[in-house]
Amino acid sequence: MASDLKETFWNRMDKVTAGLLSADSERPIPMAPQVDRENKAIWFITAKGSAADRASQSGGEARFDVADTKAGLYAVIEGKLDHGSDEKLDEIWNAFAGAWFEDGKDDEAVELVKFTPHSAEVWATENSVAFLWEVAKANFTKQTAEGGEHGRVAF
Repeated sequence: MASDLKETFWNRMDKVTAGLLSADSERPIPMAPQVDRENKAIWFITAKGSAADRASQSGGEARFDVADTKAGLYAVIEGKLDHGSDEKLDEIWNAFAGAWFEDGKDDEAVELVKFTPHSAEVWATENSVAFLWEVAKANFTKQTAEGGEHGRVAF
């Protein structure tokens, strides 16, 4: 099941629009993930001097929390942050990131960090119609609902 759940995780992460990234034991902040399945990594565009940037300079540990009903994914992902490259920034830059930096991609404050997950606890839920059916069925039969897949995965 773990390998199937890992595949489900990556498939659904492609649809996640935001989550909470915490690094250096600081408070979590909302971040938009850019999934790189080929390299089993998640990229974040952040600001120089942020907790994520500081942690990436030393290969620090971080956590990314996801609760995305549209993607059907809830996860607590733990991993390591590293400094990104200008080439990768060119590849993943988008209008949403540009909204946070006055000079766009060329703003001196722009920093790219690479999050490499090493473990995660994952809940992959059914779509809303299937979930409602499970709730109704559970109430009718007095059994607990089947909410999808849940487990820990190692990357």
